[in-house]
Amino acid sequence: MTTATSSTPVHPSIQPLGHQLAASPSIDAALRAIVDEVRAKSVQITDARPANPGLKESYEGLMARAAAVRGRPLLYPYIGSGLGNGALVELADGSVKWDLISGIGVNFFGHSDPDLMHAALRASLADTVKQGNLQANFEPHAFSETLLAEAAKGSKLKHAYLTTSGVMANENALKVCMQKHHPASRVLAFRDCFMGRSLMMASIGDSHEGRVGLPIVADVDYMPFYDEAAAARTSPAAVTAAAVSRLEEYIHRYPGQHACFIFELTQGEGGFNVGRRDFFRALMEVCKAHKIAVWDDEIQTFGRLPRMFAYEYYGVGDLVDVFCIGKMTQVCATLYTEEYNPKPGLLSGTFLGEAVSFEVGRRVIERLRDGDYYDRVDDKGNVVQPGRIARHHAAFVAQVKALAARHPEWFPAVPEIPDIVGGVGGMMRFTPFGGRKDKIQAACKAIFEAGVVLFYCGHGPYHLRVLPPLGVMNEQDWPRVFACIEQGLAKVPN
Repeated sequence: MTTATSSTPVHPSIQPLGHQLAASPSIDAALRAIVDEVRAKSVQITDARPANPGLKESYEGLMARAAAVRGRPLLYPYIGSGLGNGALVELADGSVKWDLISGIGVNFFGHSDPDLMHAALRASLADTVKQGNLQANFEPHAFSETLLAEAAKGSKLKHAYLTTSGVMANENALKVCMQKHHPASRVLAFRDCFMGRSLMMASIGDSHEGRVGLPIVADVDYMPFYDEAAAARTSPAAVTAAAVSRLEEYIHRYPGQHACFIFELTQGEGGFNVGRRDFFRALMEVCKAHKIAVWDDEIQTFGRLPRMFAYEYYGVGDLVDVFCIGKMTQVCATLYTEEYNPKPGLLSGTFLGEAVSFEVGRRVIERLRDGDYYDRVDDKGNVVQPGRIARHHAAFVAQVKALAARHPEWFPAVPEIPDIVGGVGGMMRFTPFGGRKDKIQAACKAIFEAGVVLFYCGHGPYHLRVLPPLGVMNEQDWPRVFACIEQGLAKVPN
C-alpha cells in the first residue's frame, strides 16, 4: 500500500492504523517469503519445452470449458499455469513458450517478476479490491504523480484521469477534445488506425472487421499515414506535402467542424507503421493554426520506443494537447494540458482500478525511468548512446535477415513495404510469405506450436507482430527464439 507523504513529518504513534500496517516488518517479511517461494519454482523454467503427454486430457478439458463460456474456441490453445520466468511462460499442459507478445503489450517485464510481484502483494493489503473515482486511497494519485512527472519532461501535459481500459481512456480523450471545441464534432484520424472496441471507437478505427453490423456514429476524415515506400520512390518531403494538402482540403471542406486529430505516432494494429518527425510536426502545426486538438494515442507504443514517450522520440511533445496511455502501465489514463482541463462532471465513473494495478504500474514507470532502456541523447536530440530497446531491435533485425538469407523462398518482395523487417524499438514486425493473410495466420499457429507466442498486424500486407518483454529479455535470447520461429515457419503449407 502507498502511504501518503508530505513535507511535514508525522510521528509514527499518530499514523493511521492502515499506514502502520503498511510499515509492519512482519508483513514485509511475509511478503518476501511468498516472493522467494515463487522464485524458487520460477527459476526452474529455463527454455521452451513441449507439453507433458500426461496432461493432454486435462488440458483439453480446460480448453473445452473455456470455449463453452466464450461461445467460441480460443485463438491459441493458451491457458497459463500461473508461473513463468521472464520471457518464458508455462502453460497448464506443462509446455513452456517464449512469450513474444506479452499479452498484446501488457507484460513488458515478463512473467513472475519478483519486484512487481512484491508490489502487487503489498498493494493487495488494501481494504478494497476496486478503488473508485469518489472513494480512493492514495495509490491512484501516487501513480498519476509518477506518470505526470515523466510526461512533463517533454510536453505540457499536466493532469491525468485514470480508468480501467484503453478504450475508455480514448473515450475520455474524445470527450475532452469535443467539450473544448464544441460544437465541432468531426474527427481526423489516420488510415488503418485502431482505437478500441466501444461503439464510438469502432466507428473511428479504420477496420471493417471490428464494426460488422454496427452503426457508424462518428464523422471521421481519414488521413494517409507516412508511407515509407512512397518516400523511397519520391522523397519524405513530397509525402509530407501531400498529407498536408489533404489535411487542408478537409479543413476547407468542413470549416470549424473538426474537434481533434488522433495521432498514432507508430501504428499498432495497423501494421507497426513508423512515421517521421517532420511529417507529424507539419500536420500538428496545421491543426494548431486551425484550433484542432492534437491527441496522441500511445496506449500500445508507450515505453517501447527508444524514448519512453513516442512524442519524445519524434520530437513533437510541445504540440500535444491530449494523450492516452495504457497496456504496459497496467492502469489506463487520459492526460491533458491545463488548456484542455475539462469542466467538472465531464470525466467520472465508478472504478478507477485496483490498488494492485496502481502500485505495479507505478513500479513499471519507475523501472523504465531508472533503467538503461532508452537512448541517451544530446541537447539537439542526437543519439549519444543507444539504449537496451534499440539494441534489442538491432538484434531482432539481424535474426530476421539471417533467417531470410537461409530461406529466401519464405520472403518474397512485398511492393507495399520497403523491407521485410520493420517497426521501431520494441514494436517489431517481419513479413514472410508476401504478407498473405492466410499464410501469416497459419504461421502464427505453427510458430506457437514450435514454442513462441506472437501475433499478426496490418491490413494487407499482413505481418508477424512481436511485442517482446524487453524489460527481462537478454539479447542472447534471440537465437533461441528464432530457432523456434524457423521450426514453425518450416511447417507452414506451401
